[in-house]
Amino acid sequence: MNIPQLQIQTTRGVLGLQIDKPIQEIEQPRATLTQEQPAAILEMSSTRSQLSLDTTEVRADIDLKSPLRRSAENAQYGMQQLMEGIARRAQEGQQLVQIEIGGGAIADISKQNGTPPQKQLAIKFVGDRTKIQMSLQPGTLNINATPQKAINNVQVNKPIHNYTQGKVTGVMEQYPSIQIDWRL
Repeated sequence: MNIPQLQIQTTRGVLGLQIDKPIQEIEQPRATLTQEQPAAILEMSSTRSQLSLDTTEVRADIDLKSPLRRSAENAQYGMQQLMEGIARRAQEGQQLVQIEIGGGAIADISKQNGTPPQKQLAIKFVGDRTKIQMSLQPGTLNINATPQKAINNVQVNKPIHNYTQGKVTGVMEQYPSIQIDWRL
């Protein structure tokens, strides 16, 4: 007896996934910075110093005298010589008055007046600098500096963000199938 046979053959379906990964790009541009430093304001004021030197006495030591001073000194010298001459003549007169005592007063007077005293040679330094009269009035210096603030301009740039979404797609890698076969 023949029994009909039924044969069923199945193939499974295979589902595959196709994945496109997401792409993300982030870029952060640098901040835009501008800086400026204005120069400081500088104010200066000064007064001159004054130095005065009086060299009158030093110049007089080296015989560089003003006409008025020279005239005054010559007048004083003349007066002194006059007084010395008067004193000498008075002394000589006294010696002559006492001629009767003896002693040769005329010979003594002629010896005194006939031979002048010997001059002494010596080194003399002229121009004593300690006689310079000096006065100093110091000057002043005022400095005023006013600093200026720095100017900073900062502009923050937003990040650049590009995003491409990922995608998942179902793909049939193998379709299911059924084969039915029957035989007698």
